[in-house]
Amino acid sequence: MVTWRTALPSDEPARILLDQYFAARAHGFPAGPDAYRRTVPDDTEFTPPAGVFLLVEGENLSGEPADVGCGGVRRIADGALGPRFEVKHLWVQPHTRRLGYGRALMDELSRRARELGAAELVLDTNESLDAASALYRSLGFAPIAPYNDNPNATTWLGRVL
Repeated sequence: MVTWRTALPSDEPARILLDQYFAARAHGFPAGPDAYRRTVPDDTEFTPPAGVFLLVEGENLSGEPADVGCGGVRRIADGALGPRFEVKHLWVQPHTRRLGYGRALMDELSRRARELGAAELVLDTNESLDAASALYRSLGFAPIAPYNDNPNATTWLGRVL
């Protein structure tokens, strides 16, 4: 069973997971680690009603309770459909992959975005992230026009909530 805990990106457990996320992204970045641009999440963007940041509670490699993933949604400029929220920093530790944590986290983030008034959920990703792209598409995300200038992104996806 997957459980959640709200946090701010600057909270220590979130910072640890975000450091893992950014390190993994830089390591696997197609143009090389030096080309990856790390961002510093702003706590105010993930504080309701602007957004929310969640920690996934699971088990570490020793089977003990631990935070094993994270992700958030934040409000960005409205789109044609109304309030638009963006998924950011979706990450689950490698030992938890294929256990449904990523899908459950996306479902919960979508639910929270709807509660915050979102009409549309968008995200950007890199085409090198095959598993993430497959997850997003299986959840109904489809290609949209770029809505930001993220230098790490090659693909922009969205879905109506």
